[in-house]
Amino acid sequence: MRDFIAALGLVLVIEGVCSAAFPSLTKAAMQAAAQSPIQRMRIVGVGAAVLGVAIVWLVRG
Repeated sequence: MRDFIAALGLVLVIEGVCSAAFPSLTKAAMQAAAQSPIQRMRIVGVGAAVLGVAIVWLVRG
């Protein structure tokens, strides 16, 4: 559970740094995501989740 909370904190740090360092690009990316079809959002989300699990599995294994 501690690893999960640490990972969640790291995600927030990365998103915060991206928003602070590149606010215009972050805003444009959010607008593009809001206009994307639902199916594309699902595919990207599942792909990101699978990639994340694979990375954790490789690092921890």
